[in-house]
Amino acid sequence: MSRALIVWGGWDGHEPDKVAAIFRSLLEEAGVTVTMATSLDVFDDAETLLTYDLIVPVWTMGTLSREAATNVTEAVARGTGLAGCHGGMCDAFRDSPLWQFMTGANWVAHPGGDGVQYRVQITTDDPLVAGISDFDVLSEQYYLHVDPANRVLATTRTDVVTWYHSPNGPVDMPVVWTRAWGLGRVYYNALGHKADVIADGPAHEMLRRGLLWALDSKAAAIGQDLSALQAPGNHW
Repeated sequence: MSRALIVWGGWDGHEPDKVAAIFRSLLEEAGVTVTMATSLDVFDDAETLLTYDLIVPVWTMGTLSREAATNVTEAVARGTGLAGCHGGMCDAFRDSPLWQFMTGANWVAHPGGDGVQYRVQITTDDPLVAGISDFDVLSEQYYLHVDPANRVLATTRTDVVTWYHSPNGPVDMPVVWTRAWGLGRVYYNALGHKADVIADGPAHEMLRRGLLWALDSKAAAIGQDLSALQAPGNHW
């Protein structure tokens, strides 16, 4: 049976307990054994992290040691999946470039704050979004510094709020993407400022698919050789 670790906490404004409960429900409905943790200490145990098929961070504005960040990234590199949403994953640890490199972005702003109306546009027929139509969201519109290597599945146009960035012109900001980290699968969805944004509807369905896709990461990595991706020296 597949095993997932959900680690929740950090800034209460993102309702990490409620978001974590949504993730837990989605995974348990798929027959996954879920372990819930409310302390970042679980990231100190490198060997145990390797036993999970999926890690789900739900932790905004935390501080992660270099060793703990390395433990998570090494587990993912060896095939453990990583999946999450909003600030719980891409505003989790602002002082960890390694974490940001693994996840594919870091949050820098949400012009207009909460309650901004914007459209999420599906940009591919990938199975993770196939059959889901463009939809509107009333929430924060995340502005992220994004790795161009990400495989973007959905975007949003950033011209709905005028602010200091506006003279640069509107851009199609990625909302949902996948990427690889070593042999591991990484999935991110920028929606989820409050739990109700992802509790149902298309955002909920996208997250369900993303979690299960990342969950299959370890099985997909069987027979692959990580050594081909490794080189001596410090890379970060």
